[in-house]
Amino acid sequence: MWYLVFLFGVLYSLQACTPHPESVKPADQPLVIYPEYQEVTIPFNVAPLNFLLRNEGVDAVNVSVKGASDSLQINARGHKVVFPLKAWHALLEAEKGGMLEVSVTARVGGQWLRYLPFTWQVVSDRLDAYVSYRLIEPGYEVWNALQIRERCLENFEERVLADNGQTGGKCMNCHVHGQNNGNLSMFHLRGEGGGTILNRNGKLRKLTLKNEHMVSAAVYGDFHPNGRYGVFSSNIILPMFHTESNRRLEVYDTVSDLAIADFDENRMLISPLTADSATLETFPTFSADGKWVYYCSAPWVTLPDQVSQLRYSLCRIAFDVEKGAWGNQIDTLWDARLNKGSVCHPKASPDGRYLLYTVADYGTFPIWHRETDLQLMDLQTGAIDSLSVVNSNRSDTYHSWSSDSRWFAFASKRGDGQYGRIYFSYLDADGKVHKPFVLPQSDPEKDDLMLKSYNIPDLSATPVPFDASSIKRINKELKAERFD
Repeated sequence: MWYLVFLFGVLYSLQACTPHPESVKPADQPLVIYPEYQEVTIPFNVAPLNFLLRNEGVDAVNVSVKGASDSLQINARGHKVVFPLKAWHALLEAEKGGMLEVSVTARVGGQWLRYLPFTWQVVSDRLDAYVSYRLIEPGYEVWNALQIRERCLENFEERVLADNGQTGGKCMNCHVHGQNNGNLSMFHLRGEGGGTILNRNGKLRKLTLKNEHMVSAAVYGDFHPNGRYGVFSSNIILPMFHTESNRRLEVYDTVSDLAIADFDENRMLISPLTADSATLETFPTFSADGKWVYYCSAPWVTLPDQVSQLRYSLCRIAFDVEKGAWGNQIDTLWDARLNKGSVCHPKASPDGRYLLYTVADYGTFPIWHRETDLQLMDLQTGAIDSLSVVNSNRSDTYHSWSSDSRWFAFASKRGDGQYGRIYFSYLDADGKVHKPFVLPQSDPEKDDLMLKSYNIPDLSATPVPFDASSIKRINKELKAERFD
């Protein structure tokens, strides 16, 4: 009997310590939360949208999330709101396709204040469950302390896929999936003994994607839908430091061409149309059906003196997968001269309907261009959406699609202008784009404390079958395969 008395005492003590609103008054100030999750559209399978209150003096909080048939309530000391994982997923499963109303009451200086409620629209279109990214210092001084990580978006589990502390300090970049599939992915290990790490169905290969006709090894790349081919740029890249106070770093190509890698035959396919020394080509990607290569193209200018005149157009060229051959004509889809801007990072939606890309004033390194915005081209009509609901007053770029073409992820420096964070935005069946939300964290204060950027987010429906120990072994033991 004594243990029942003890248990009752513990429960009573916990209940007594949990703050409950009393004598509540309407707040005369707007609610300020981080992340700014008010009025966002979310997938039913996402991890809890934990947040904290930035209103001054908050020492206790009460939050109620109500749907048509279910609800969830949080009472907590302090200014953080953290939802239980199981209860959160049960609520979103019950309310998918509907709307949740979020009511927040906070204690400030002993007085409980009720803020105006906001809503979360919960859609039944699933967001791919995994995203990979580089975790890297945001400046140019430190590049040799970085990792490629994979995060499950349905909870807060995170793995290290590659750590250059285990690979001799080699630079690692551009981890991309083919067909949003964890069994098809690649990234580059730079430096002596490095190469492109190709993952196909769990088999890891190290490749030297360069032949005598290329100006450098492969740099920026993407998979063909069949997984046999990859399209890449070949670039000689130089950095330039700005003297203007509002810019830090420029990176530009002095020479760049395109090449397609045949992973089955270990050969590189070159087109004379995309190997012209008078033109710079970069950021190639395949169309959803694999019949086209989209890429960015600019006429060569004197560099670095004329870097502000370096503007890239959006182009395409055909690819015959049966013959393994480039087409013989280049089409311009977005003209840099007419649009007075420079395009980069085109990505085709998996359903073939849209092309998502970024536009800056000039150049091909948009991460330090605060004016860089995303744009969406409808490939059926040619119409362009400027995505005003998505873009911020800082750099918005490095994007990828979810496998159902209803979601896209991108990196943004909104907030402090220094550290990139991952955001997700919903594109509904009517072509309307919804307000983005930032990557949820188990502790909503993590973004304030994380002094690294989330760089180049890439979505996948399944996890990759390797980890940092696999990459350490491959780097040490495997010789890179040559390509002709």
